[in-house]
Parts: sequence; structure tokens; C-alpha cells
Amino acid sequence: MLPRGRPRALGAAALLLLLLLVGFFLFGRDLECERRERGWRAEGPGFLPYPLTPHVPPDGRLRGSASLDGELTWDHNRSACVPLRSLQPKCELLHVAIVCAGYNSSRDVITLVKSMLFYRKNPLHLHLVTDDVARNILETLFHTWMVPAVRVSFYNANEFQSQVSWIPNTHYSGLYGLLKLVLPDALPPDLARVIVLDTDITFASDIAELWAFFAHFSDKQMIGLVENQSNWYLGNLWKNHRPWPALGRGFNTGVILLRLDRLREAGWEQMWKDIFNAVIKEHPGLVLLLPCIWNVQLSDHTLAEHCYSEASDLKVIHWNSPKKLRVKNKHVQFFRNLYLTFLEYDGNLLRRELFGCPSQPPPRAEQPWSSSFSPQLQQALAQLDEEDACFEFQQQWLTVHRVHLTFLPLDLLPSEAHDVTLVAQLSMDRLQMLEALCSHWPGPMSLALYLTDAETQQFLRFVEASMVLSARSNVAYHVVYREGPLYPVNHLRNVALAQALTSYVFLSDIDFLPAYSLYGYLRASIKQLDLGSQRKVALVVPAFESPHYRLSFPTSKAELLALLDAGSLYTFRYDVWPRGHAPTDYARWREARAPYRVQWAANYEPYVVVPRECPRYDSRFVGFGWNKVAHIVELDAQEYEFLVLPEAFTIHMPHAPSLDISRFRSSPAYRDCLQALKDEFHQDLSRRYGAAALKYLTALQQSRSSA
Repeated sequence: MLPRGRPRALGAAALLLLLLLVGFFLFGRDLECERRERGWRAEGPGFLPYPLTPHVPPDGRLRGSASLDGELTWDHNRSACVPLRSLQPKCELLHVAIVCAGYNSSRDVITLVKSMLFYRKNPLHLHLVTDDVARNILETLFHTWMVPAVRVSFYNANEFQSQVSWIPNTHYSGLYGLLKLVLPDALPPDLARVIVLDTDITFASDIAELWAFFAHFSDKQMIGLVENQSNWYLGNLWKNHRPWPALGRGFNTGVILLRLDRLREAGWEQMWKDIFNAVIKEHPGLVLLLPCIWNVQLSDHTLAEHCYSEASDLKVIHWNSPKKLRVKNKHVQFFRNLYLTFLEYDGNLLRRELFGCPSQPPPRAEQPWSSSFSPQLQQALAQLDEEDACFEFQQQWLTVHRVHLTFLPLDLLPSEAHDVTLVAQLSMDRLQMLEALCSHWPGPMSLALYLTDAETQQFLRFVEASMVLSARSNVAYHVVYREGPLYPVNHLRNVALAQALTSYVFLSDIDFLPAYSLYGYLRASIKQLDLGSQRKVALVVPAFESPHYRLSFPTSKAELLALLDAGSLYTFRYDVWPRGHAPTDYARWREARAPYRVQWAANYEPYVVVPRECPRYDSRFVGFGWNKVAHIVELDAQEYEFLVLPEAFTIHMPHAPSLDISRFRSSPAYRDCLQALKDEFHQDLSRRYGAAALKYLTALQQSRSSA
């Protein structure tokens, strides 16, 4: 039997050993980090803290995973010394600056921002230095995205180009890549710290971890950078290779931490005349060397794969090669999948409040706007009754859709006073009709596409693979991101209509093919009728339909009439909705040689050419039914004159019915909700037009009784 004191002594020893082990794991890593950090600083800013020897397993595969479901872990031998995020003030506002110009770069910014928003736990203030094209795109995008706790400010890149235009530059980013040099001057003078990012960045971690490095700046350090992960600046890649002077391998500026306050005090504007790397070569003490995992550079001749051994090491991926996703790298498929995840990620899911960080509107004196949902909209959504039979209609009308204007590059020639833009909308199931439409209409088009984030990439590949579509530079594609159960047809039309740049617009639908000569005929008719005056006129383009998927398309009115007489063509919806186009008076059109005037009648919904400043569509009408009718009523209420053009025509091509029209035909509740929208619409007409609106209500009641 053991003495009575022995168990107590053994228990105390075990407890002491346990405390020592806990202390080692809790504090031993911090001591090692401190030792290594002192070593890095002693070596100077040109020293790479992680040895340029492979740490990839022999099978060449990354260990661990960059799962989007949870937090990334840190490798013990290189990532553990990242500053702890818990040292930051909770809900601290993080500032991020991005230089962006043009159509393609604007698309890249969205993928970058998605990856940033996915991991972030802090409010963000984005400072975007843009040209006019990018500002128009991104201002609309962020305004409609409505992400809580995100502020956005814009700065005109053109105001600063002259400061960097003298610098010799062969980089594929062009002049705009140099504008990062002028950020201390371009950004607000009271802004002290900012993270600067290239547009081809993908985050794999919370940006707050990167922001935490500001706490590690010495009193003299002003810039945080990752060393360049290639031998570019060593000047030995090819004969006569003469890069800018740099310290060692130099630094990559895809990810930069800037102490703007210190740079201004040090006279940065006079220092940078020799570019970042040249300045650092002369003033190495300015730089805090960041771990290479915060800018893993996938360029040609990259040494990036020596920087990590596990997927959990990765923090920021930088596609800094013109080849982008086609760049050669041992683990490029892993990086590519990470990028594609965010490229096709549903941006609507990022409209989430930050836990413990309530969204605060910016002070009134501030220029930047917050993209959070307005209190009025939140209140309206909260008041909806989910048990209401028309809940879907009400919710869809209140939904704010993300809008990406001019998704693809646009190059329009200066338009003449009587030029016409075709305006239409479509979803993914009508994409195949684009090529035929382009072959029929050579003029400018403004098209709104209702797509998911993933479908936008399918659309992009479709256009790039099409010889017809890729050859057109005068077609503006505006993506409205899909959300909700019903098709927001009139909102889509309004988006496309608002972006038309010509004086006149042809309000069409994607499943109609205009006469080959219609574009030229409309321009000539507008000029001949002298519609540039204050005269309010809607030119009616008679609509027909073909029951056949294959049609020998008529090249003239005479050929169309022959097909009509032969039963190969019909007047549009003659069998199911004759009142929609009956006022056009097709019998008169057959013999007409000059434009003739027709009167509005109930349920009239012709396809018309009107001035660009015409009334907008009523966005309450979603799904199928009465969406065009309501717009024609509005035109008539504003005293537009309806003139039918004698040589114009457009033909509806057959296709499978949409989900919304199927619901309209099969659901009495759907039709009841549409009727409620009509009644509400007429009440609004009465409020706006008074007694003049009585004729519309009377006509509606008469048509309802005769139906």
C-alpha cells in the first residue's frame, strides 16, 4: 500500500506538468514569433522570411482545404506569426483602395469584392479610383447591391493621370496601374491607413487579418509589401532585360498597406518619382515586409509555390499575369477553383448584417454612401403578409436587384439626331435568340439580361464563342441579377431603356425579329416626320407571328403579305389576344402608303418607337400579363399620338412558353393578383390625371364585362 501522501504528490506533479504544457502551447508560439520577427527585421526589408525551398509534399498535392464553410487554419512554421485579429477593435472600419478602369476591370472588381465580403467580419469603406466607364458601372452596382456595413467613395482617375503619364511603362495594366503612387494625394487628407489592392486579387481569408499588420509597423515604416515572387527585378530573365532598380527581388504592389499620414509627412509626392521599388531601394526602412502568403503571385516565372505547403496557408491569391487563369503553376487548378467559386457565387447571399456590428449610415457631411437597405424598404418588406395570396407579387416588386451595367465592352459611334436603339430584355432560356436578332438589327441595342451569377459566366462564354455576337461592339448588355420567384419584366425594360444613348428607342421583345430594313426605315421615317420637335409621337411597328420554327423571313412588305395570305404568318396573337393589337388596323395597313393615326383602345399593346425620355414602365407588373398594356396607357395619358408605319413590321418567333405564362393560364389566384395590380394602377392614374383617367377605368370595365 502506498503512503497516504503519495497520491497527493503525484496529483500535484501531474497538474504542474499539465500547466507547463498549456503554457508552452499558449506562449511558446508567441516567443518563437517574436524571435523570428526580430530576425526578419535584422535582415532588412529585402529578406524573404520564408526560405525559397519547396515545402510542397512529394506527391505535389496541397494538404488541407480552403473550405468556404469555415475559418482557414495557419501552418505552424510560417503562418502562425500572423498578427492576432482579436487585438483589433471590434467593428473597426477598414479602408480599401482599388484603381479600376474600363469594362473588364469592373468585372474583376466584383469577384475581388465577393471574396472580401465572404470572409470579412468588419465594416468596409471602399475607395475606388475609376475612369468614367468604371464609375458608371460600379456606382450602380454597389447602389443596388445594398450590402450592409459597406461604404463606397469614388475618385476621378483622370484628375491624376498627368502625374504618372511621364513614367515609361510596358505593364499590361497600363497607365492606371501607376495611379497607386498618387493615393496619398488622391484620398481624403484625414485618412491615415488604407489597404491597396489590384483588381486581380482573390481573398482566401478575412481582410481584417491583413489590416492587423498595421499594428506591427515601426515608427518609421510607411508601406507594407510582399516580396516579388519571381526573378524579374534581378534583370536576368533574357538578354538586355533592364527592369526598374529594386532591392533584391523587389516588391509586388498587388497588395499594399499604406500609412498615408506618414507618407504625406515624409513628402511622398517628391519621393515616388522613381516608382515604388526604386524608392524602396533608396529608403529600405520605409517597408514592413509582409508574409508572402498575403500575396501569392501566379505570374510567369513565379516562385510562389515555395511560399506555402498547405491550402490553409493561403491568404491572398494574385493573378498577376496577362494569362490570368491560364497561367502555369503546379497547383493552378486549386487556385482556379477558388477563383471560380467567387466568380459564380451568388452575390445576393452577401447581403448579410455583420454580427455585433450594426450598420450605421455615414455622417451627412460625408460624400460616400452606404449600400445598406433603406429603413423605408426594410419596413415595407417587414409589413408584407406571407399568407397573402399575392405575397410573391408584392415581394418581387419591392426586391432591389443588383444591376451590372454594360457587362461587356461597348463602343458606340456618335449617334445622329434621328438614330434608334432597340431595347429588349431576356433570360437565360432566350439567349439563343441573340444571334438572329443581331443579324436583323445592325443598329445599337440595349439589352437587359436576367441572370444568376453563374449564368453570367455562361453568357460571357456564349458571346465569346459566337462570331456574330463577338463582332458587335454596339450592343450594350446589362445584367440584372436574378432574385425572387417572378420575372421582373418591366424593371428589366426600364434598366435597358435608361441606358439607351440615342434620341429614339424601339421598345421590342427578344422573341421578335424586326424586318431586315427596319433600322434604316425607322431612322428615315423619324427624319421625314420631323419628330425632333416637341410633338409627342409613338410610331407603331405592326407585329406578326410565325407558327413555324423555320421561316423564310420576308425581305419586304409584299413578301410578308404573301406569307400572310398563304397562312404561313398571322397577325400577332390573333387567336388568343386579338384586342392587344387590333387597334393597329391590319386591314388598313395592307393598303397603306403613308403613316396613319390610330386611337388608343383598352388592352392595346403595340411595339412602338418613342423618344428616349418617354415614360418608364410600371415595375409593379411582374411575371406575365398587362406589363406593356400599362405602359401604352401611360403614353396615351401623356397625350402621345400613335402613328402606324406602313412599311414596318416585326415577327414573333415561336418558343416554349415561359413559367410565368404557364402560371397565368393555370392559376386563378395568379390572375386575381394581376387584376388587383390593374385596379391599383387605375387608382394611381386617377390620382395623377384626375378626370382624364376615367376613360381608362371605363374601358377596363367594359372589356372585363365583354370577356
